[in-house]
Amino acid sequence: MVIRLLTLLALLAPACLIGRRSLHMYQLCSYQDQSYKIYLSQNQKETFGVNRLLPLALQLLGTLWWRPLTLIGAALFALVNPIKKAKKPLVFTNRVKRLSFTMAVLPVLAGLFLTPLAPLLALLLPYGIMLAARVNKPVEDRISKGYMDDARRILSENPGLTIIGITGSYGKTSTKYFLKELLSVKYNVYMTPGNFNTPLGVTRAVREGLKPTHEIFLCEMGARHVGDVQELCDFVHPHMGVVTSVGPQHLETFGSQDNITNEKLALYRATKDRGGTFVNLDSPILAQQNYDGKVTRYGTSEGCDYRGGDIRVTAVGSEFTVTSPDGETAAFKTRLLGPANVQNLIGAIAVANRMGVSMKALVPAVRALESVPHRLQLLSGGPGVMYIDDAYNANPQGARAALDTLALCEGMARVLLTPGMVELGEQEQELNRQMGEYAAARCDFAILVDPKRGPAIRQGLLDGGFPAERIFSTDSLQKGLDHAATLGTRMVLLLNDLTDQY
Repeated sequence: MVIRLLTLLALLAPACLIGRRSLHMYQLCSYQDQSYKIYLSQNQKETFGVNRLLPLALQLLGTLWWRPLTLIGAALFALVNPIKKAKKPLVFTNRVKRLSFTMAVLPVLAGLFLTPLAPLLALLLPYGIMLAARVNKPVEDRISKGYMDDARRILSENPGLTIIGITGSYGKTSTKYFLKELLSVKYNVYMTPGNFNTPLGVTRAVREGLKPTHEIFLCEMGARHVGDVQELCDFVHPHMGVVTSVGPQHLETFGSQDNITNEKLALYRATKDRGGTFVNLDSPILAQQNYDGKVTRYGTSEGCDYRGGDIRVTAVGSEFTVTSPDGETAAFKTRLLGPANVQNLIGAIAVANRMGVSMKALVPAVRALESVPHRLQLLSGGPGVMYIDDAYNANPQGARAALDTLALCEGMARVLLTPGMVELGEQEQELNRQMGEYAAARCDFAILVDPKRGPAIRQGLLDGGFPAERIFSTDSLQKGLDHAATLGTRMVLLLNDLTDQY
C-alpha cells in the first residue's frame, strides 16, 4: 500500500509541475489559444525537451516493469526542471482554479490506476490545457457575461458620463495618464488603471472604481487580435475617441498591417458620428486615411487642428507650443522626456481644450505632470547613474522614440540595454535588425539580453558601423545590469522587458 501511494505521488508530481507551468503561460497569453499556440510553437524544446522526455520515460517504464523507476523519474524531473522565479507570477484566480480542476481529471485518474497513460498525459498537458479551456468555456462565458452585464448596468446608470476611448499601437497609456490630469482641472475623471484594456479588464475597472460622481471615463482599448477594439466599442459605447498611432505591433496575432490599421480605426468608426475622434497626423498611416466624420487632427504636421511647434527636447525635459483651431498659441514646459511624450501631450492638450479646459489652465497642468511608469520614465540609480525606463512592450516606433531620447543625453555614457522586440511575426528578426542599425548612432554601448533576438540586433548595430567591442551579449537582465555597472557615469535606456512566455 505504501509503495502504491508513493508511486501515485511520483506519477502526479511531474504532471503538477508541467500543469502549473502551462497554466502560467496560458494566463500570460490572456487565455487566448492563438497567442498560446504561438508560444508553444516557439518553445518546442521546453515542451518536448530531453529534460522532460527522459524522466517521463523512466516513469513509463516504472508503470510497465519496476515501480521504483517512477520515483527515480520524479526525482530526476524535479532536478532538471527547477521552478524559475517569474517576473509576473501565476495568479490563482477563480478561473485558474476551475481550469486546474478540469486539467487534473485525466492525469489523476490515470495515476490512480498506475497506468502508462499517466506520464504521457503529463507530457501532453501543455496542449491539454486548451482542451480543458474549451470544456470550461460555457461556464466561463456565463460568468464573464454576468460581470460584463453588471458593468453595463453601472454605465447605464450614469447617463451624464462622457466615455472617451483611447487606442493606438503605441502612446495610448501615456496619453490616457496625461489626459486624466489635464481634464481633472475641470472634471471628475476616472480612467482604466494600469493596462486594464481588455473587455474583462475594463469590466473590472468599471465595477471596482467607477462612481456616480465621475463625469468622464477614459477607457484604454488594447488589441492583440482582430475584433478586440470593436468588441470594446460595442461594450462601452464611447462618445469620443483618440487614436494615437498605427504601426507594426502584435503582427503575430493580427497577421498583417492592414488588419492592425482597420482594428485601430474601429474606434473612429464608433465615434465619428457622436462626439468625434482625435487622430494623430504624425502617425504616417493615420495621415493617409480618408475621414468622413467628426475628426480633430493633432500633431506637428501641416493640416493639424491642434498643431505643435517650437519643440525643444533635452535630457531634462521638453518645451513646445500648441496652436488651437481658433489661433490661440500657448507655450508649454514639461519634465517629461522625449519627442514621443511631446506628441502624446499635444493629443491630450487637444482633447482637454476641446472639452472646455482653457489653454491658459493647461499650461501649469502640463508643467506638473509626472512620468508614466515604464514609459520613458527617468529614474536615478545613484551618483553618476540614470535610467530611462521604457521597459513596457516595445514596438518599432516606440523603440526609435526611446533611442532618440537616449541620443539627447550628453556628458554620460549612453547605454542601450534591451532583449529586443517580440510579437512581430515573420518580420521580427528584420525589425530587430533595423532597430539595432538605428541605435548604432544613438548609443555608446549596447547590452543585448536575449539569445533569440540579440543576434539580429547585433547585426544591425554592426551594419550601422557600431564597434563590436562595445556590444555585450548575455542571457539575463541581471548580468546585463552588472555589466552596465562597469561603464562608469552612464545613462541606461531599459528598452523593453520580456514577460515570462518569451
